[in-house]
Amino acid sequence: MIQSLEKLFTFDEFLEFLEGQPENIRYELYDGDIIQMPPPSGKHEQIVAFLTMILGYECLRLKLYYGIPKTVTVKPENKMSGYYPDVLLMDFSNLGNEPLWEEKSILSKPDSIPLVIEVVSQCVAEPVLKTGFPSQASGVRVPRVEATEEPVRVSTNWRDDYHKKFADYEEIGIREYWIVDYAALGSKELIGDPKQPTITVYSLSDEGEYRGKQFRGDDYIESPTFADLTLTADQIFSVRY
Repeated sequence: MIQSLEKLFTFDEFLEFLEGQPENIRYELYDGDIIQMPPPSGKHEQIVAFLTMILGYECLRLKLYYGIPKTVTVKPENKMSGYYPDVLLMDFSNLGNEPLWEEKSILSKPDSIPLVIEVVSQCVAEPVLKTGFPSQASGVRVPRVEATEEPVRVSTNWRDDYHKKFADYEEIGIREYWIVDYAALGSKELIGDPKQPTITVYSLSDEGEYRGKQFRGDDYIESPTFADLTLTADQIFSVRY
């Protein structure tokens, strides 16, 4: 389940809020709403680790001055949003142009982010919870969990990846964006009918718009960043070479 707090937060308030939260709970900021992200499944983390290893090796092999950091916030400029991509490729050579980098691991410039990957999560339905009360120390709301009698609902993580993050990553100008939908959770309109595990690779056009291509089964992934990559969709889904 994804749950949000009860007021709109600025990005600075979001960062202040995070300082008081346990490290094992992850939050993102969606247009001023602080969203608690569900714990990832084991399969999700397997795929993230596999892609981190494969793309990290490619960076070394190609002598690219790139790295894959553990935790970086992507902040769209002029928006009250902040995301933690599952995999982010960072260009070390552009970090000097990042206004917040020296104090916080926050990136907002497209030249700093050649590629991001989101692995669509399979979330378990849970009772809806109400959260939030004012912190007397700072005025920032911190979580309080209170059960209600509202019906069970399911996380809409796939909509975030296919719609909201798609739009914001495109607006930032991130050159390449992968959506790895190993459980075929996206709508039929997005991944086809019948639905099947799909990887969609979006690349930024000269007009600043994403153009996508889909890969399934034994299809080899076509990546503008890694043109010589020899990796199929099934290898990613099954986490094998």
